[in-house]
Amino acid sequence: LSPPLPPWLGDSYGVLPRPCRALVLLNPQSGAGRALEDFQAVVQPMLAEADIATTVFITERPHHAHEKVRDEDLSQWDTLVVMAGDGLLYEVVNGLMERPDWEDIMKKPLCILPGGSGNALAASINHYAGNDHVAKKKLLTNCAFILCKGLHTQMDLVSLSTASGKRLFSFLGFGWGFISDVDIDSEKYRRLGNARFTLGTLQCLAKLRVYQGRLSYLPAVPEQGTAPAPRDSHVPVTNGQAGRILPPAGTEAAGALPADSLLVPLCQPVPTHWTVVPEEEFVTVYAIYQSHLGTNLLMAPAARLHDGCIHLFYLKAGISRVALLKLFLAMAGGTHLDLNCPHLRYVPVRAFRLEPRAAAGIMTVDGEALACEPVQG
Repeated sequence: LSPPLPPWLGDSYGVLPRPCRALVLLNPQSGAGRALEDFQAVVQPMLAEADIATTVFITERPHHAHEKVRDEDLSQWDTLVVMAGDGLLYEVVNGLMERPDWEDIMKKPLCILPGGSGNALAASINHYAGNDHVAKKKLLTNCAFILCKGLHTQMDLVSLSTASGKRLFSFLGFGWGFISDVDIDSEKYRRLGNARFTLGTLQCLAKLRVYQGRLSYLPAVPEQGTAPAPRDSHVPVTNGQAGRILPPAGTEAAGALPADSLLVPLCQPVPTHWTVVPEEEFVTVYAIYQSHLGTNLLMAPAARLHDGCIHLFYLKAGISRVALLKLFLAMAGGTHLDLNCPHLRYVPVRAFRLEPRAAAGIMTVDGEALACEPVQG
């Protein structure tokens, strides 16, 4: 008898072929700078045992992996493996989405092996697999073991659009305010590994700021007093992309990116069935699609790899530094919502829009800095 499949795989899953050929994209500078050493010592022996042959591509500059996967013939590999932090996977995903054959190439399995500071997606997958919370080499070993087993499934990808005309694809989350400030301000401490976020949090607490803007969203479940969103019965849920409307046959140009069917242009008001948050002063706004914000931060315990849902958190102005610190300490175990903090709001949504009143504060997508401007996704 075959052992039961882990529940995180869901109904739709695949198995890597054996022997398997993997392209490993590795950033030797990520995290504490040990990614190459850890790959050779921990991962390579496991992959050899599992009959997975590797071609290792070491990045030498920003956007190197982006260009590699955008331009390369990837047909010779069965899977793409990223050994770095979440930032390199963000590069890879957006490089793949710039290819004319993106729709086919995005079916090629992607694997994340934690080699960075935050390692949020790796921690999320470890969580979904039912493993105990671990970090560092234990987390790397767990993720390498998942790769060796060869089971893969779908993952949500969120399309983000900015007022300046950028179209970005995000697998982890979008943030503005305190959380993004910590993420970017702590970059200079990356050699400390995950401890950089603790130091960054304390520094940002000392200079706690408030950001002004308008936040709107399309709730996943209609809220009391709002009309339900109009639903098209022909909208499929495929590849984790809930709400993608397929155009009539023959009308979509080859290689064209999927339409943002839930969104109107940023220059127009949000649809009337959306919710507009009455408050316009925030400490932080974060839209996350996976469970973990970092190795030790279980932000959205209800999230799953492909639940078709954006888990929106926002923290209203007026929270004390002590209360904010308590929230982040509780987030280590995913119990921050149990504190019933009056300033924290959590709502599962299908889409959102954020319009800063001024170009103030840092925005991030999958941990990478973004110019502060209106964004929707």
